[in-house]
Amino acid sequence: MKIIEVNQLGSKLKELKNKRIVLIGGCFDLLHFGHLDFLKKAKIQGDYLIVLLESDQFITQIKKRTPIHIQNERAEILSSLEMVDLVVLLPFLKSDFGYERLVKLIKPDIIAITTGDIKLNIKMKQANLVGAKIKQIPLMNKFSSSKIICNYF
Repeated sequence: MKIIEVNQLGSKLKELKNKRIVLIGGCFDLLHFGHLDFLKKAKIQGDYLIVLLESDQFITQIKKRTPIHIQNERAEILSSLEMVDLVVLLPFLKSDFGYERLVKLIKPDIIAITTGDIKLNIKMKQANLVGAKIKQIPLMNKFSSSKIICNYF
């Protein structure tokens, strides 16, 4: 099973001994070429790519828009991609502490982010807690879900 709830994560992680885990997170609403490029480049950093998929409430409250695809639809799309090994459906996390707890549980080897990530300092702190490395992947600026939505909907 490539799509799981957060509460199933512990048992899934037991299967991943001796795998270099790469962890990423995001909304991935309206998957576009920039997402695909990021996912490919993140995957080659290790053996097993875990995607923490943000909730619909996150998109509504933080991105300030209605999701185009609900979380389960976004998870299905991501899980169909060869480079994605696991999609974790996140509940709405109200603070960085929730993400920190997940990083401690997963203990990734790499946390992949896009260059210019506004939460770089927080993610570096989380990586340091588990001895992970941060890998910054250049952002393809011409691709943005928000721009696509504004231009086409």
